[in-house]
Amino acid sequence: MRVTPGAWRLAMVPFGLAPVAAVVVPPLAALAVGLGVGILWFHRDPSRSGPDRGFVAPADGRVTSLQHRDNRLRVGIFMNLDDVHVVRSPAAGTVLDLTHEAGGHRPAFSKASKHNERLRMTIGRGDDELTVILIAGAFARRIHPYHDPKTTLECGQRVGHISFGSRVDVVFPQSVSEADLAVAPGDSVRAGETLIART
Repeated sequence: MRVTPGAWRLAMVPFGLAPVAAVVVPPLAALAVGLGVGILWFHRDPSRSGPDRGFVAPADGRVTSLQHRDNRLRVGIFMNLDDVHVVRSPAAGTVLDLTHEAGGHRPAFSKASKHNERLRMTIGRGDDELTVILIAGAFARRIHPYHDPKTTLECGQRVGHISFGSRVDVVFPQSVSEADLAVAPGDSVRAGETLIART
């Protein structure tokens, strides 16, 4: 099973404690091993392949919001704890900018999450651009981008992950209208596979 970068480092903490716990308090050893396995499972990174055209979902989860802001459509996807938390590029393009915004760690599905920590990734596509926003949640404490500005991305390519949580928003180019959307609030999506907007 492929896992995200740094997952083994996190899992080695409970794995390393298991032998000590086996001597001192044996039941805790099983708990430590289970915790280590759970960390690896949470950070799993399966292979994905999607459609040849259009915009694909950047994250596993459920579509929870559809908004119009500054003449652009914004779709929010909430990730449950049992979803894969690897984030993928919705379309091919070039990373133009990465902007980290400090903030809180409120539940990602709540209105208060607009004040949460986040990372904005702007991706250029010719004369257009889209933005992928990785948002930390109540349990998410670390957002891990994989690429620097000027990196060329393929559609569905891994762009980062969020440890233990939360939500990813896509702000489409102005050329994408609501009629182009292939999903609606309440729909389940899979990163890199589910078509969310047609072009």
